[in-house]
Amino acid sequence: MPVPVPRPRAIPAVESGQAPAARGGGPSKEETPRKEATVDNAATTHHNLTLLLIEDDPGGSPIVPDLLDSAGKPIRVRTARNLTEAERLLTDDVHCILLDLALPAPGRSADADGDHDELAVLKHVLQLAPRHAVLALTASNDAERGAEAVRVGAQDYLFRDELDGRLLSRAIRYAVERKRSDTAERKLAEGRMRAQENRRLERGLLPTPLLDGSSLRFAARYRPGRSRALLGGDFYDTVRTPDGTVHAMIGDVCGHGPDEAALGVELRIAWRALTLAGLCGDELLGTLQEVLEHERGDDEIFATLCTVDIAPDGRRAGLCLAGHPSPLLLRPGARPRLLPYDNNGPALGLLPGARWPRMHVDLGAEWSLMLYTDGLIEGRIGEGRERLGQDGMVDMVARRYAEGLRGEDLIQRAVTEARELNGGELTDDVAVVLLDRLT
Repeated sequence: MPVPVPRPRAIPAVESGQAPAARGGGPSKEETPRKEATVDNAATTHHNLTLLLIEDDPGGSPIVPDLLDSAGKPIRVRTARNLTEAERLLTDDVHCILLDLALPAPGRSADADGDHDELAVLKHVLQLAPRHAVLALTASNDAERGAEAVRVGAQDYLFRDELDGRLLSRAIRYAVERKRSDTAERKLAEGRMRAQENRRLERGLLPTPLLDGSSLRFAARYRPGRSRALLGGDFYDTVRTPDGTVHAMIGDVCGHGPDEAALGVELRIAWRALTLAGLCGDELLGTLQEVLEHERGDDEIFATLCTVDIAPDGRRAGLCLAGHPSPLLLRPGARPRLLPYDNNGPALGLLPGARWPRMHVDLGAEWSLMLYTDGLIEGRIGEGRERLGQDGMVDMVARRYAEGLRGEDLIQRAVTEARELNGGELTDDVAVVLLDRLT
């Protein structure tokens, strides 16, 4: 005697005295009107429902009676004798599929025990139509098979010899609504996962600076470009080594998305480890290029990078550029200027055996040094094609600096103003790091 199989959600009974739904345990008649009205309103508002029947001989065995939706409008029925026809008829306006589980599946094969997969045709349809509601149709003496169909992915199952118009109409509406509910729940779960990924990537890309013992002030700002849920490939870091030198970096992996963000995290962590180990300048960048070449998923992926090492006295610095925009130096009473760009080396990952000269820079007694990614300067000015560019950025930041803005207030205003000039969110990610030395 077979072991009873737990029954899935039941379709409510149609009327007192009529055949019950495909399974027992349905709601009482008192519950039915309220539930039916709720589903009907959500499933059929402004749209007629369309059913695709997949059955090997629908013309010779008229199993589908006349069907009406909750508004009394006919439910349109399309018929397919096989899966090839079904694929052709499965357009976006189909809401539900009624599949005869007795239909032979293409390429049907035996499993390891020599038995055939009785749900192979259902699994094929679920792969073919992942966004559609599916009702499984089986014989009344095969409830176990129907329950297994629901476990595999069908929204419900029905018995062939118990179908009538009202029962099937209601089953279709319920199946469509369940599919919509499942889809919404899945999207919500995916959104939560993306948010969790975003937080993990943010911790890796945008770390807490290690500046204990330094008199320099640190501020940073990151703003993702529009239409991306995850952070892009921008990354930065700042650490102070035991000799009192403050090292800062900012970089940008080409492209956007989780792979680029993950590569940015790897480069950022590698930079911190190598810097704390005593490497800097050309030796450091050469090692980072090796890391990138081993970790990137495509040979065309590259990363730009800017590194600065500030002497313990805070008056001098070394600068290395790997295809990255040059930092902006601001000093009270002096004209703001971009640091030298003449000896800029190539971006990491472009040229094997490349070199990145380290340039010496005099900073002075009191200064602010701003490192940034190209998302800040590539925004447009108004509705034309003109971009902000480095010159426009220098003028914009200089005005706010002259007004007395410093630190977080300065870079926040710079990013906000660049967005306003662009007429909305900037297309690319923006990362900005600001180091201040005040006397």
